[in-house]
Amino acid sequence: MELQNANILVAGATGGIGSAITRQLSAAGANLTLVARNADRLDQLPVEGRRCAVDLRMPDGADAAVRAAASDGRTIDAVVNAVGVVAFGDAASLSSDALEELFLTNVFAGVFLAQAALPQMTPGGAMLSMSGIISERNLPGMAAYGASKAAVRAFSDGFGREARRAKVRVIDARPPHTETGLVDRAIAGNAPAFPQGLTPDAVAATIIAALADDSVKDLPSSTFA
Repeated sequence: MELQNANILVAGATGGIGSAITRQLSAAGANLTLVARNADRLDQLPVEGRRCAVDLRMPDGADAAVRAAASDGRTIDAVVNAVGVVAFGDAASLSSDALEELFLTNVFAGVFLAQAALPQMTPGGAMLSMSGIISERNLPGMAAYGASKAAVRAFSDGFGREARRAKVRVIDARPPHTETGLVDRAIAGNAPAFPQGLTPDAVAATIIAALADDSVKDLPSSTFA
């Protein structure tokens, strides 16, 4: 995929990794549609591109985001889903509200976005989501969060087989712990002590290289080492 002038939708564009991806894609000359819930934070992103403030946890939000990306009659060359929340604590102690938020944001938003985007994708295009290293091995105190991310990975695997008919790659990215500040914005519980993580810019660079390389169909945690 040639990134120059590529029509790319970035969901979760205001997050730690999402904002790093938008900056690097903008520098590569991509035509961006930036999606997040908070319009003020979207406006503060220092890159050019369409802004679409919607809630991707609802199907009509995903539809609106895709319409924005395809509003000039172009198909979409790539979709990057960097949406996510985290919760800590034993699964037995998590509230039903926290569990619902984990799966709505981490799983349902990505499924709705994939459903809406696939019919508008360019043959040879790519869709990328981030399940993270937690989907490779779940951990105590993060079981519910890990389960939501394992669902992301499982969906990407199955949906990727379906999307082959449209000649679209579906990539699951599993970066290790990254210094995004997300652990300080957990929707429940307190984060354990993590070792120093990767920088968002380093993770973004690996993800963007994968988008540009048509042979890449998976990004395990070892890719980011």
